[in-house]
Amino acid sequence: MSLDFTAIDFETANSSNASACSVGLVRVRAGRIVEQTGWLIQPPAPYEEFHPRNVEIHGIHAEDVTTAIGWSDQLEFLEDFAGDDVMVAHNAGFDMAVIRRACEATGDLCPPYEYVCSVQVARQVYDLESYRLPFAAAAAGFTDFSHHEATADALASAHIMIDAARRVEASDIRELAAKTRVRVGQIQVATLAESLVLG
Repeated sequence: MSLDFTAIDFETANSSNASACSVGLVRVRAGRIVEQTGWLIQPPAPYEEFHPRNVEIHGIHAEDVTTAIGWSDQLEFLEDFAGDDVMVAHNAGFDMAVIRRACEATGDLCPPYEYVCSVQVARQVYDLESYRLPFAAAAAGFTDFSHHEATADALASAHIMIDAARRVEASDIRELAAKTRVRVGQIQVATLAESLVLG
C-alpha cells in the first residue's frame, strides 16, 4: 500500500454549493505530488450569479468564466483526473457538497467519491491556534501560497496530508484516517426518486 489520493478544492460564485466557478486538483502517489491542474467553470443555472463577497475572496468575476466549460462538460475531466482515488480537501464536506449540488443542478450522475478531511486530520496532528488552511499548511512546511486560488489550496491540503502521514507513520490514506481517528466519508448520491423531486 502507498499514500495515494487526489486533493481537490472548489471556489464558488455565491453562497450556493452548486455555484462552482473553479476547481483545483492535485494527484499524490506514494506520498509525492506528481501532477496538478485546475480550470475555471461556468456555474450551472440558476446559480451563475457572482456575489461581491465571493469575488472579493477569490478574485474570479463573471466575465472570467464566459468562455469556461460548464459543469457537465468539465465533470469528465475531473473524473478522469481523480480516477478511483479517495479525495482529500480542507473542509471536505464543503467540496463534496459542491460536487453533489452541482450534479443535482445539471442532472449529471454524481460520482460517489470517498473522502478524508484535512482539517480534521490537522486537528489531530498539530497544536495550532487556528486550523484554517494557511495555518495548517504552514505547520506542514508549505507556506507562501495564493490562498483561495483553487489549485494552490488543493496543493496546500495535499501537503498537510503528506506531512501528517509522515508524522503518524501511516502508509496509506486509510491508515492515516484510522490513526488520526478521522472518518472516511462518502458522497451520498441522490436516488432516482430524489433526483426526480430535485429536478
